[in-house]
Amino acid sequence: MNKLNKAVILGCNYYIGLSTIRCLGVNGIHTVAVDYAGADTYGAESKYCSEQLIAPHYKKETKAFVQFLKEYASKENEKPVLIPCHDSYVEVIDEYLDELKESYLIPQTKKGLYSQVMNKEALHALAMEKGMLVPETVRVNEENFFEKIDTIIKYPCIVKPTDSPTFVATFRRKIFKVHNKEELEEALAKAEKAGLEVIVQRIIPGFDDHMYTFDAYLNQDSKVTHWVTCQKHRQYPINFGASVYTEQKYVPELYEIGAKFLEEIGFKGFAEIEFKKDADTGKYYLIEINARITNLNNLLYKVGVNFPYITYRELTGSPLPPKAVKEDKNRVFWYAYEDMLAIKGYIRTGQLTKGEVFKSLFKKKAYAIWDWQDPKPGMIFFRKTAGKMLKRK
Repeated sequence: MNKLNKAVILGCNYYIGLSTIRCLGVNGIHTVAVDYAGADTYGAESKYCSEQLIAPHYKKETKAFVQFLKEYASKENEKPVLIPCHDSYVEVIDEYLDELKESYLIPQTKKGLYSQVMNKEALHALAMEKGMLVPETVRVNEENFFEKIDTIIKYPCIVKPTDSPTFVATFRRKIFKVHNKEELEEALAKAEKAGLEVIVQRIIPGFDDHMYTFDAYLNQDSKVTHWVTCQKHRQYPINFGASVYTEQKYVPELYEIGAKFLEEIGFKGFAEIEFKKDADTGKYYLIEINARITNLNNLLYKVGVNFPYITYRELTGSPLPPKAVKEDKNRVFWYAYEDMLAIKGYIRTGQLTKGEVFKSLFKKKAYAIWDWQDPKPGMIFFRKTAGKMLKRK
């Protein structure tokens, strides 16, 4: 196998970038960590990180950032593989896809598709076109808006951004949950003031353990070659946040729904579809798609499917044989720091008992950050977190 191609990882100030570096470095791949600042990039402190680059800011200096990447690649004998670990990097890649593909190996070939599946309103329309179930949605500019909220959506409901990265950066949350007309008007006013487009959706009934993921890799023929399904147990912020305690769980229905959809839209590369199972009907609703490596990456690796390496091998001309995890491995992804915060919230609101939480903690773990074979990033993260807690006190 040719290992002359480097892997350029965008965004290593979070554990997604760290796990991507480890998944590639453990296989002898030269990894290049790219960030816009050197501080707090604990992913680059991994022993598997071969090189670290500080680039112009991807949003404040987008053209300079793209030029930086191109200039780096121009000095290489072989095209590097480009792997984004944050939505904002995916947006840049999509916007400059034709330009970047001249310098890098990137799985996606259809410009605009990344943005389409990341935009909540565009994804909603695409999913409906393909016969997927999606939560009932009302757009802010529709006629009889509040009447439709009362009759179709009902309270409580969620105000959801079409552009998640910008919304999260602005409000430090993924959605607004509102319980009445007054709260809805307030949420819409906040979004309008920030210049952000939002939609209003029905909340699919069911606790957080009704959230599932279908994680898959699609080759250059847009065929699913590798896949794993998982079940969330806890999120932070609770109920509408990111996974902090998620278990690999074989759910064949998710393959039947998810693979068909991704193949029909011509997707290539890694994607994670989030579903919610309706507690009343048992049907699965598409919630969102992540078009880049996700926070479950270490869990997927631990159960036998190394998505960053699968990406690297296919793009460099030596694809790995297809694989799916069709049994329960009884292993969970655990981001301990945020899970402790989540647990407080679940117990305070009566959604979980202390006994239920205690019992859950005895499963085999795939840690978000800690690795006995690569301890330095974990120690740096611990020191940083401890310092913040001491300052608060």
